[in-house]
Amino acid sequence: MFSLTRQKIPFTILALMTVLLLAACGADRKETVTKTVDDFFEIKLGERVIKMQIAVLPGEVQRGLMFRKTMGWDEGMLFAFRRPQTMSFFMRNTSLPLDIGYISGTGELKEIYPMYPFDERTVISHGNDLQYALEMNQGWFKDRGVKPGDKLDLKALAAALKARGLDLQAAEMP
Repeated sequence: MFSLTRQKIPFTILALMTVLLLAACGADRKETVTKTVDDFFEIKLGERVIKMQIAVLPGEVQRGLMFRKTMGWDEGMLFAFRRPQTMSFFMRNTSLPLDIGYISGTGELKEIYPMYPFDERTVISHGNDLQYALEMNQGWFKDRGVKPGDKLDLKALAAALKARGLDLQAAEMP
């Protein structure tokens, strides 16, 4: 049986009012949670929506898809760089057969190459105006009809980077 003495009633009411006041103050505050490389963002390439993880920071870019055992068919990892350059990727500690698409700073898919599990030979781009690289399961580009000339949705990418608290012009990026 529950019983309150006269002295406990005012204290209980005060405690309850404090809890309600604190809850009310917190209800208006919107907490933002910064996304990480582990989060997926839906971004279009051509007419296809891909659930992309975005590797931007040096450690994220270096790790890439290493040690990953599975990846959904419409999932991939986009590597974003601060400025256009020649691209060079390899498959150290990566057991998934992949295709890599090299994308220009304007968002245009320029080149696609197959990459094989654990193959440490570099896959070097022909172009030097490339700012993004997209790794997908091997055969995905052909299966989905995505080809050079298709465009990456740079507005959706910018929104994803913002959700990560990143800016391509930031000094800590590669």
